Amino acid sequence: MALNISTVVLLGVIVFLFIKKGGMKIWHAIVCALLGFYLAGTTIAPSIQSSGNSVANLLSNLNF
Repeated sequence: MALNISTVVLLGVIVFLFIKKGGMKIWHAIVCALLGFYLAGTTIAPSIQSSGNSVANLLSNLNF
C-alpha cells in the first residue's frame, strides 16, 4: 500500500512538472489519467503492477 501511494505521488509530481515546464496541456494529463483507469480494469493490470513492483525493487537495491 505504501508503494502504491508513493508511486501515485511521484507520478503526480511528474505530471505537474510536465504541465508547468514541459508544455503539457491539462487535457493531455486528463487523457493519461483516464487511460490509467481503463488499464486498471483490464486483464493486463496485474502485469503492469508486477512490472512496477519489479522496477521499484530494482531501484531500492541500487547503491550510490
